[in-house]
Amino acid sequence: MRYLYLQLISIIAICPFALAQSSLLESVKNNPKEAQRLCKQFKSLNREGVSAISAKSIKVISRERNLNAIDSEILATYVIGLNCPNIR
Repeated sequence: MRYLYLQLISIIAICPFALAQSSLLESVKNNPKEAQRLCKQFKSLNREGVSAISAKSIKVISRERNLNAIDSEILATYVIGLNCPNIR
């Protein structure tokens, strides 16, 4: 019972964070050209031997979109997962 209670608390704690992210993710979901642009950016980084979710890539996204590192990493992961799965 205690295990279930702790899981419920964890889910409730994460929900506001997830709701705050939805508008960021929806902006890319509703704008395929932006997602394609990010995929091209990630492919370019991959050619240089840099991972799309590396600190370097996340800093670029943070700077371009005026986001914190966590939001940038979530955005990169979301875009890669939906639009460019061959990116590493």
